Amino acid sequence: MDHYLLLLAVLGVAIVGGALLRRVLSPMPLSLPIVYLAVGILLFSLPISLEGPRPGADDEAAERLTEFVVIVSLMGAGLKLNRRIGWRSWGSTWRLLGITMPLTIAGVVLLAAGPLGLAAASAILLGAVLAPTDPVLASEVQVEKPVPNEEEDADDEVRFALTSEAGLNDALAFPFTNLAIALAAGGTWFWGWVAEDVVLKLAVGGLSGWLCGRAVAWLAFRLRSKSSLAHTSEGFVAIGATLAVYGITELVHGYGFLAVFIAAVTMRNAERGHEYHEVLHGFAESTEQLASIVFLLLLGGAVVDGGLSDMTLTGALVAVAIVFLVRPLAGWIGLLGSSADKGERLAIAFFGIRGMGSIYYLAHAATEERFPAAGQVWAVALLVIVISLVVHGTTATAALSWLERRRQTGPWEPAASGPQRAPADDAEREPGVVGRLVRGRLATGQASRSTPGSNNR
Repeated sequence: MDHYLLLLAVLGVAIVGGALLRRVLSPMPLSLPIVYLAVGILLFSLPISLEGPRPGADDEAAERLTEFVVIVSLMGAGLKLNRRIGWRSWGSTWRLLGITMPLTIAGVVLLAAGPLGLAAASAILLGAVLAPTDPVLASEVQVEKPVPNEEEDADDEVRFALTSEAGLNDALAFPFTNLAIALAAGGTWFWGWVAEDVVLKLAVGGLSGWLCGRAVAWLAFRLRSKSSLAHTSEGFVAIGATLAVYGITELVHGYGFLAVFIAAVTMRNAERGHEYHEVLHGFAESTEQLASIVFLLLLGGAVVDGGLSDMTLTGALVAVAIVFLVRPLAGWIGLLGSSADKGERLAIAFFGIRGMGSIYYLAHAATEERFPAAGQVWAVALLVIVISLVVHGTTATAALSWLERRRQTGPWEPAASGPQRAPADDAEREPGVVGRLVRGRLATGQASRSTPGSNNR
């Protein structure tokens, strides 16, 4: 059997089936990534001599595939955010980046160096690759699309926080990955790492992303002619902009991941009400979905073809702890004191989905330097991704639906005279009904007001 033709056939069926399954699965506690992962596991388990990617042997191919999908998804993530960037409006994001991410890295490093007994370089590498959340496989918990008007509050707090976090923390994992590479290489490294990998590359990445984003926005919205990009209505410009921004930034020794996301946000803010953002985002999302199908099928192959061969019972327990303990606890601590309510903080802390970004960083580090117990690092990382896909994919729909209902109706607080039920309809909100809405928001976003004198009846 020609394996290449078989993979083409499977990929074609998966793409067509995905378009059909998206509506079918939407009300169910099941996500498309779970289905594709299961198909990949089944396909590579068949007795047809089809081999999945092997950690240590196919690292460069894995790095390039995941690199492409991540940068495209970062462009899509930046284009669909509807809030203007600001210290207060992005408060949850800064907390997740400045508090939650370092705590997550520290927690994973402690588990890796303690129970797993990994060397410092390998422990830091595992912490770095599992710190960023995934901008590709977390569509259920992210902002859906750009709103073609000026509604900056169109993004609810949970979806906004998880989308913006995923857009930025993929880049911020780079310094820690490079720290692990420097440790594995030995020699004097600390001040060079701080100056180059932390300060210089982050600054260059941020500046390059802003400049490139301004340039693309000018070509799209400010160029006063029919040849402007917006007039062409071509969605593939999103991919061209992504590749250009990433390539230019990497050539000038900045972090391309950071530059792509900042460029997308800059483009979005340049002309917020223009419908061309929807066109760009739609094309980027379609490209991302196609590439992610390939990734998920191959991930299933890696799971059954040796990716978990170095897994131990301790490693499995560590993987479970990372998903259910380390990220939720770090997320909760990071959001203490934020404007999000308790339910929103729980959701943001829990839904830190791991995925393609982790594979990219691990493959990148493996191609740069040899790490002690690399097979065990791969096994734990793969298991964390699989657990995250299954657990978060089966709970996201129900959790976010509950939060949406809670946000629309708001909790009802009983009056002082005793327990009261919430008014069932508008007629019961007339004067004379005991109790009033004191907290929360209705679907219209406005609280009900009591009629003067109603409390005296």
